[in-house]
Amino acid sequence: MTDSGTEPEPLIRFGDEIEYEPVDAADGLEKGVLVNEDHGAPNFAIRRFVLESGCEVPKHTNAVEHEQYVLSGEYVVGIGDEEYEIEAGDSLLIPAGTVHWYRNDGEGAAAFLCAVPNGDDEIELLADDSR
Repeated sequence: MTDSGTEPEPLIRFGDEIEYEPVDAADGLEKGVLVNEDHGAPNFAIRRFVLESGCEVPKHTNAVEHEQYVLSGEYVVGIGDEEYEIEAGDSLLIPAGTVHWYRNDGEGAAAFLCAVPNGDDEIELLADDSR
């Protein structure tokens, strides 16, 4: 049940319905919201991100956890003090408050799904002094 006491309604959103917008914090990163509370999802939002070749997302933290699944391409994700090369089929858990970043050194764009709890997420960009 939702907070209003009603059951959510089933929903199908077709790919051509999804609008993608640039993400302010990173050049070459686009986000499309697939499903969230605006669509009746009571608990989680699922977003699809596309990171273009040669682009990166700066070091940051989020107030909420992220569960991610790589759909296509390959890229580097930094988590804490480590960097990992990931590719299609890989999945990640980034706990709330964990320092992380992304860099696409590959020849093509990379895409991933990211699920987060509904509600506000405070993003804090960090100084890039340790990469």
